[in-house]
Amino acid sequence: MRYIDIRSDTVTLPTPKMREAMFNAEVGDDVYGDDPTVRKLEKMAAERVGKEAALFVPSGTFGNELALLTHTLRGDEVIVDANSHIILHEAGASAVIAGVQLRTFRSKNGHPDPREIESLIRSENIHFPRTGLICLENAHGMGTVIDLESMKKIHEIGKSHNIPIHLDGARIFNAACALRVDAREIAQYADSVMFCLSKGLSAPIGSMLAGTKSFIEKARKGRKLMGGGMRQAGIIAAAGIVALEEMVDRLCEDHENAKILAKGLESIKGIEVFKDRLDINMVFFKAKVDGDDFVSYMMNRGIKINPEEDGEYRFVTNKDVTRDDIYYVIESVEKYFQKLA
Repeated sequence: MRYIDIRSDTVTLPTPKMREAMFNAEVGDDVYGDDPTVRKLEKMAAERVGKEAALFVPSGTFGNELALLTHTLRGDEVIVDANSHIILHEAGASAVIAGVQLRTFRSKNGHPDPREIESLIRSENIHFPRTGLICLENAHGMGTVIDLESMKKIHEIGKSHNIPIHLDGARIFNAACALRVDAREIAQYADSVMFCLSKGLSAPIGSMLAGTKSFIEKARKGRKLMGGGMRQAGIIAAAGIVALEEMVDRLCEDHENAKILAKGLESIKGIEVFKDRLDINMVFFKAKVDGDDFVSYMMNRGIKINPEEDGEYRFVTNKDVTRDDIYYVIESVEKYFQKLA
């Protein structure tokens, strides 16, 4: 049975061309630097975000935590959004791997206030940790994007205090689509950037960490320390190459489908859609329903959804969800709420 899976864009399946590229990939031992397919992917990735070099890593969490490890010293403090992926969904890895503590700011639906970020930078004092890094997330997991002017201001703040900026750009190409700019225009305001190949870009495995050549050289050793030396990794890097060549430009289709989905859900009595968080391919809404029953009902209709988190449901469009699927999801949710009335 074919399921419509709107739990996340991580559920996307590799394309036939990706599978063919993986089968035919030329490989070598990447820890020795001998894998030509990985080297090609890393060069492409660096160019895509306007950086000197890039490194292939197993996952987005791995890439973010490797960035923290590479930028900071043990005992440093990292300034980060309280609702960021690094805080909420990386299992406390920053404490375990980089040995840093996190100092949070509260963004407004993912939109940071540069003045608040600057106010959190520590002064020189024997009692204080050193502020070692500022982390941003664009596109944000709350379904929004940060405008370029805010990115620029925060980058200037970092430069004035000699503090690097790391961008969790897991969905940077979604952000670029929403802002109608090239991803390089976003990444220029960060010293390092991580982006995922395995979300909307549909590759089965992998993310990229990009920055200066010296940063990536240091990160390469950190990747080895973290267990990320993947040997004949060209087999999976090949899918990443196809992702960058063919899947970036189609992401706007997912955004369009998300807006259609949001409009359909909004018309259903009992659902409150967060219309101010519709920048990318995510639809957030509240509904007073029995969560287990709702998830079970949707599954019986051939639709996979996640249970609510913090009182919110999230539906995520992706390349394996068609426009007809969107209308079927709306119809299914509508019938469920009619049943409750």
